[in-house]
Amino acid sequence: MSSTTTPPAPAAAADDPNKPVTGYPTTGNYPPPPQTSYQQNYHQTGYPAQTSNYPPPPPGTGYPYSAPPPPYYNPNPYPHPHPHQTYDPQRATFLRRVIIAGISVFLIIGAITFILWLVIRPHLPDFRVDSASVTNFNVTNSQLTANWEIGFFVRNPNKKMTIFYDRIEGSIFYKDESLTETSLVPFFQEKKNETTISTRFTAMGTYVGERTAKEMVGDKNNGGGVRFNVRMLAWVRFRSGAWRTRRHLMRVFCEDVRIGFSNTTSSTGTLSGSSKVCEVDL
Repeated sequence: MSSTTTPPAPAAAADDPNKPVTGYPTTGNYPPPPQTSYQQNYHQTGYPAQTSNYPPPPPGTGYPYSAPPPPYYNPNPYPHPHPHQTYDPQRATFLRRVIIAGISVFLIIGAITFILWLVIRPHLPDFRVDSASVTNFNVTNSQLTANWEIGFFVRNPNKKMTIFYDRIEGSIFYKDESLTETSLVPFFQEKKNETTISTRFTAMGTYVGERTAKEMVGDKNNGGGVRFNVRMLAWVRFRSGAWRTRRHLMRVFCEDVRIGFSNTTSSTGTLSGSSKVCEVDL
């Protein structure tokens, strides 16, 4: 009887210490399994393949897509009228010097004018009413008719300045109501000069209102006289040699000029009491 003896395994394979121990039989050199279309698309794009059971579209078929944005349109194709200007230090320095020079000239002129004003020290003229008379005085049906003759004494108290009265306007009031006005003749006064001027005022049927008419008639009949106010506006200049001032508006107020009548029927009256000193304001 013959016996079958199994040959022993190679010692090298049994004794190899680097042999991996997996618990599974050693795989052989088998070919890889075939890949499906899903696996092929997944490895190519990284996303699962999308399968569709629809037939492919015919050639020449278009698909919608987002249109690119339109090109930029400039509504103002012309260049800016004021392009950016670079800073010019020489021009800025010149402008600063011009401004400083103008301010310096203005301050110098102002200082010289102020010093001359202090040295010369112009004074306002003196005004007073020396004489006053009324003729043809009549108040009827709230209308006034009268003629005034007013004499003014004017004195220039300045020792170094001449006064020029270029334009003078005078008016007569009863209380605060204007009765008549006129223009006086322009004149001038030398240093320390005294002048007397006379002017005539006329009212011909001037409407004064019922209340004012009754008050004037009552003042006349009571014997106390009718009190008028004389006011003047004068445009004056002062001059001392080559130095002169600009034209100033001067106001003259002569209040409470009382005209007395001899009786209630008289139409003529004169100044009662002494002269009236006027207030002068510039």
